[in-house]
Amino acid sequence: MRAFFQRTICTLRASAFGTGALLCLTFALPAQANDQNQLDGMKQEIARQQQQLSSKKQQLNDVQKTLKQQELAIAKSAGNIRQAEQKISQLTHSIASLEKEQQALQQRQIGQREQLKTLITSHYKLGKSSPLANLLGENDGAQLERMAEYASRLSEARSRALDELSATDTELQLKKHQLNEQRTTQQTLLAELKQERTKLVSSQQARQSTVKQLQGQLSADKRYLTELKDNESRLVVEIAKAKKAAEAAARKARVRMDGLGSFKGKLPWPVKGSIRHAYGSPLQGELRWKGMVISQSIGSEVKAVHGGKVVFADWLRGYGLMVAIDHGHGDMTFYGYNQTVLKKVGDTVQTNEAIALVGDSGGQERPGLYFEIRRKGTATNPKPWLTR
Repeated sequence: MRAFFQRTICTLRASAFGTGALLCLTFALPAQANDQNQLDGMKQEIARQQQQLSSKKQQLNDVQKTLKQQELAIAKSAGNIRQAEQKISQLTHSIASLEKEQQALQQRQIGQREQLKTLITSHYKLGKSSPLANLLGENDGAQLERMAEYASRLSEARSRALDELSATDTELQLKKHQLNEQRTTQQTLLAELKQERTKLVSSQQARQSTVKQLQGQLSADKRYLTELKDNESRLVVEIAKAKKAAEAAARKARVRMDGLGSFKGKLPWPVKGSIRHAYGSPLQGELRWKGMVISQSIGSEVKAVHGGKVVFADWLRGYGLMVAIDHGHGDMTFYGYNQTVLKKVGDTVQTNEAIALVGDSGGQERPGLYFEIRRKGTATNPKPWLTR
C-alpha cells in the first residue's frame, strides 16, 4: 500500500495554467502514519493548485474589466473629439458665411448713406427755390405744381432711404452679435477639444500598461488558447442574442433586409488597408481566424459594407468595441477592435455609412479592423464577398 501511494504521489503533476510542475512528496514518518500524511499532503496540494487557478482566473478577469473601462473611456473621448471637430468645422463655415454677409451689409450701408446724402442735398437745394420764392418770382401755376410734386417725391425717397438704412444697421448689428456668439462657441469647443485630447492620451497610456499586464497573464500558450476559446464562446452567445434582436428589427426596418446573397464580390471594403490576418489562417493551437484583420490607422472611419440594422454596439471581451449589423436572411457582419462606435442598437445604416472609428480595443497591440461575415450563424471567408 505504501509503495502504491509513493508511486502515485511521485507521478502527480500540477496543472495550474499548464505549468507541468512535477510534484513528488516524500515523508520520513512511521509506516502507518506516513500513508495518511501523504494522502493529506496530496489533498492540500490539490486544494492549493485549485485555489491558485481560481486566483489567476480572477486576476485575469479583473485586468479585463480594467481594460474594458479604459477602452470605453477612450471611446467616449474619441467620440466627443469627433463631435467637437464636426461642430467646429460647421461653425468655421458658418462664421465665414456670416463674415461675407457682414461685408455685403457694410457695402450696402455705405451705398445707402451716399444715397441719403444725395437726397438731403437735393432737398436742401429745392428748399432754396421754394414755392414762395417762385410765387414772388411770378412763375406760373404749372411750374409750382411740378415743384411741389418733386418735393413730395424727394421727401418720400428720403424717408425710404432712412428706413432702409435703419433696417441695414439693425441687420448688421444682428450679424455682429451672431458672429460674436459663434466665435465664443468656437473658442469654448476648442478648449473642450483640448481637454478631451488630454483625457484621450491619459486613457491610452493607462491602457498600454493594462495591455502589458494582460499579455503577461496570458503568456502561457495553454492559458491564451483557453482565453481565445472563451472569447469565441462569448461571441456565439452575443450572436444568438443579436439574432433575436435582428428578427424583431427586420419587421420594423426601413431598409431592404435582402441579405448578402446577390452581392458576393460587390461589397465595398469596410476600410482600405492590407490584410494582417486572413480568414482561416492559424490563430493559436488548433484555432483559426473566423474573420480577417485589416490594418489601418487609428481613428479612420469604418463603413458598413451593406445596408441593415445595428443589433450590437458594445464592448466584447477579446473583440473590444464591436458593431454587428443584421442584413436579413440570416446574414450578419461584425466590425471589431474599434476605438469608438458611432451607432447604437436599433439604428438603420446604409452602404458605406460610417459606423465606427478604427482602433486597437480588446487589448490589441496594433490598430486595425476585425471584420467577419456570418451566414445563418456560420463564419464564412469575407474576402470573396468584397470588391477586388
